[in-house]
Amino acid sequence: MAASTSEQVLSALFEMLQSNTPTGVKLLRNEAYPERIPAAGILILRDGDPGEPEVTLSPPSYLYEHRTEVDVLVEARETEARDAAFDALKQTVGAAIASDRSLGGLCDYMEAEAPAPIDLALEGTQALKAATITIKLIYASFDPLA
Repeated sequence: MAASTSEQVLSALFEMLQSNTPTGVKLLRNEAYPERIPAAGILILRDGDPGEPEVTLSPPSYLYEHRTEVDVLVEARETEARDAAFDALKQTVGAAIASDRSLGGLCDYMEAEAPAPIDLALEGTQALKAATITIKLIYASFDPLA
């Protein structure tokens, strides 16, 4: 059985991020936060919410504005190093999206929203900088489950 339209889109986005992710950065999909953040940082793609589609009839078509998320986490003792690593990962996600906004024809369009980063100081660890980048995937399907 072939993958559903939403799974094809999400898999293609993951592959695109994978091919643009620098060496040393860990890329995961739908995983819990790890106990340790790699020195280069981590990106976690979350499937997100397809939302309510616009429906057209004859033939039926469902147009989604699927909101998926990429969690960006970096860890470093020095503020400047943490900020630079975070900025580099944020730009990596942006460059991946800009490289093919249609995901090889699977999407009508794809765009990201600016993240709101936060700094976290956890006892016994270096300080973390984290944010969630929301990515809007616009695509159509002939069936909400296909």
